[in-house]
Amino acid sequence: MKPDQLFAEMFAGQDQQLLQIWRQATVGIAGAGGLGSNVAVALTRAGIGKLIIADHDSVSKPNLTRQQFFLRQVGLPKVAALQDTLRKISPYTELSVYPQKITEQNLSGIFGKADLLIEALDDAEQKEMLIETWQSLYPERYLIAASGIGGVGKNELLHTEQMGTLFIVGDGVSEIQPGESPVSARVAVVANMQANLCLELLAGLRK
Repeated sequence: MKPDQLFAEMFAGQDQQLLQIWRQATVGIAGAGGLGSNVAVALTRAGIGKLIIADHDSVSKPNLTRQQFFLRQVGLPKVAALQDTLRKISPYTELSVYPQKITEQNLSGIFGKADLLIEALDDAEQKEMLIETWQSLYPERYLIAASGIGGVGKNELLHTEQMGTLFIVGDGVSEIQPGESPVSARVAVVANMQANLCLELLAGLRK
């Protein structure tokens, strides 16, 4: 099957006008864990043109309960494992991966070409640094963060708050307790809310 035929068949059911917009977009994902890996899968399936993904961690066995990885990938850098997974889903999303920790100094070098950035980090201090640095460097570009993904159930509490070009998805209060792992279903719901909002913003359907 020719590549152009495969593309046409894969995305036959998509709104073609929206698909063309998404095909031209570059999205950054800061973190490749529970949120980031689920966001990346959703955006790849939607036909996003390019993803830039950064994470310094490696796949561990506990990650398998909520992240888009497999047993055979344990021990690999998360970005390398995720790249492999995404390639198996679709060859049409260009991937740039960085197996390194995101800092104030390297953020622009990694994500400078992203039209929009999705925050998917675990550490509260790193989240704060990312938000402050991105908004300082690119105040006109959207940033979608997450807060309050702990616990289970309570779907009705999940929502999106907007502060200018910053959006925060989650319930805002249910933090992950020390020694606990997030529940896969709730993490995936928030991640897909982030991905859905990303597609909405890129399409100009929300300001």
